[in-house]
Amino acid sequence: MKLPLHDVTVVALEQAVAAPFATRQLADLGARVIKVERPGCGDFARDYDRRTKGLSAYFVWVNRGKESVALDLKAGEDRALIDRLLARADVFVQNLAPGAAGRLGLGSDVLRARHPRLITCDVSGYGAEGPYRDKKAYDLLVQCETGLVSLTGDAGAPARPGISIADIAGGMYAYTGILTALYERERTGEGTALSVSLFDALAEWMGQPYFAEAYGGAPLTRSGARHPSISPYGHYRCGDGEQVFLSVQNDREWTALCEQVLRQPGLVRDPRFADNPLRRSHDDELTAVIEERFAQHTADGAAALLDGAGIANARLRTVAGFTAHPQLAARDRWREFGSPAGPLRGLLPPVEVRGREAAMRAVPALGEHTDAVRAEFAAPHGTAAAASEAGEERKAAG
Repeated sequence: MKLPLHDVTVVALEQAVAAPFATRQLADLGARVIKVERPGCGDFARDYDRRTKGLSAYFVWVNRGKESVALDLKAGEDRALIDRLLARADVFVQNLAPGAAGRLGLGSDVLRARHPRLITCDVSGYGAEGPYRDKKAYDLLVQCETGLVSLTGDAGAPARPGISIADIAGGMYAYTGILTALYERERTGEGTALSVSLFDALAEWMGQPYFAEAYGGAPLTRSGARHPSISPYGHYRCGDGEQVFLSVQNDREWTALCEQVLRQPGLVRDPRFADNPLRRSHDDELTAVIEERFAQHTADGAAALLDGAGIANARLRTVAGFTAHPQLAARDRWREFGSPAGPLRGLLPPVEVRGREAAMRAVPALGEHTDAVRAEFAAPHGTAAAASEAGEERKAAG
């Protein structure tokens, strides 16, 4: 069965994480993604680390299933090749430095005027307007500017979340925006220009803290691995020195915890714990009650008690523990895909569609597909003539 985007061609002038994360989702759905990289060095994410058989873990993660074409965008024939690619593309994605696409004649307005069916997606740090328009933006820095880092960590110090959350947020909004534009084009025949900034994407994810602080009367504080608004919700020490995480989300679960796990039904109406805001205000006292009970059990025993009472719980796993997670094995979520370093194992994308499976194509070597793409998109009347013609088109466009 053909994948849903099998007839969609994406040209991506991308680097780092956010835009490549978006286009990898499109590749997983069958789109042809032609990734344009700098000759010699390529996407700088290729050099972030060497932890995946000598390859960058970041690059492997977000560039599976793409074709790599190494082009000098300031050279006549390579620049003309970009124009020929875009003439046959459905989507153009770029996250170059602020203003760089426009200086290359690849701004959305120019491209949309030339190719009315083309969908353009600009991924930026802070958006096209405002005092931060030209400011460089990397994941942790955007986290800082949106206030996320101020809420992460404990009372002693802020901390960076363990994943590139601003990049992921921006990439996912770019991905869903492109899918929406493809759907719209099916009805109207017209492409569109869309833009996503990492700042706006993560700002949306900061909605709950905003409303809580803006209307709550007091600044929020860092709460480590405990939830800042819900109690009990966090980690609790057991008799074997291990910890169990648990979460109580409503009064029914609170009653079950008191009666079936803690064996203290009187706590249900204890004035300190009568509702969630009160429990959160007395979280230290409630933690002491829970840990006193859990001291009589191993972590596995406490988890079994919680499961029996229908209380959500978890064990804190390392990355290695996650890799060996029995749920992933039982559901056959792992697949092999190719790379310049040989076969790698990765997870299927999260969305499951009955009767078909996402493409899990190889991670490309730098410039691996340059010759093939040059041949496929060769200039019909000779390289020099095509380059000259493309240059005149760019001049006429602005």
